[in-house]
Amino acid sequence: MHHAADLQSEVSKELQAGFKFLSNYPQSVTFFGSSQFTEDNKYCEDARILAGKIVKELDYSIFTGGGPGIMEAANRGAFEAGGHSLGITIDIPIGQIINKYLTDQINMFYFFIRKVCLTFSAEAFIFYPGGLGTLDEFFEITTLVQTKKIEGVPIICVGADYWNSLKEFMNKELRTRGSLDDSDLQLFNITDDHDEVIRLIKTSSSKGHPRPGALG
Repeated sequence: MHHAADLQSEVSKELQAGFKFLSNYPQSVTFFGSSQFTEDNKYCEDARILAGKIVKELDYSIFTGGGPGIMEAANRGAFEAGGHSLGITIDIPIGQIINKYLTDQINMFYFFIRKVCLTFSAEAFIFYPGGLGTLDEFFEITTLVQTKKIEGVPIICVGADYWNSLKEFMNKELRTRGSLDDSDLQLFNITDDHDEVIRLIKTSSSKGHPRPGALG
């Protein structure tokens, strides 16, 4: 059993290591999406193309959780475009499947530190369709933007057929009950147009917002 002081020291060291790693790549985009999709899935094909386009046109690094599915597709796109293809992986007993397209990575022991690093690492967040983990990240980051813990960082949802259904649910079941404002539905962008994604990232960067750092 860890003593509180030992745990505090371990957490502090891992956080410091995580933020040091992030500081090596000051301009980046983080991709989220299902780890279950295979490479022939239409969303994986799209994520690979979009990540490559971001690298080629913006020279941004691409961050993911380093796993399979959408993560692998985005890392592959960045790797094949000659960019920084980065993974923030997790140390778990059964072993995480780590994709082969990473040019650099950092492995975390604590899930919550990994989540912090993925959340505060980017100039834009790109969400593809996924499961509970993807939706967990989507709602957490949207809440951070809503409460202005993160400012000026666009949330971009690709896969309009998926995300419009979620937005419709939010409008019908949350907004009409008064638990969501109209403005909250504008916190994220839904588009399948890669040029629009690039424009949103450029617009965010041109505003000169400081790098996200609600924890630092």
